[in-house]
Amino acid sequence: MSDLVEVRIVGSEFEADVVCGLLREAGITCTHRETSVSAAARDGMPGGGPRGVLVRPEDAARAREALEARF
Repeated sequence: MSDLVEVRIVGSEFEADVVCGLLREAGITCTHRETSVSAAARDGMPGGGPRGVLVRPEDAARAREALEARF
């Protein structure tokens, strides 16, 4: 998945997995990654912290709508 759009920032990898699960139930392909804030907070060491939830640009509006309906 290239050229992805961040549709939500959540506090942990667990939360990101839950959000991606909801999006996948809606038929939206999803992934997540560390945010620059989380990487900087740990001096580049792997681990927890905020995660950005990412979708394809053409799915961004639908993903935001699906998340708004749930949260």
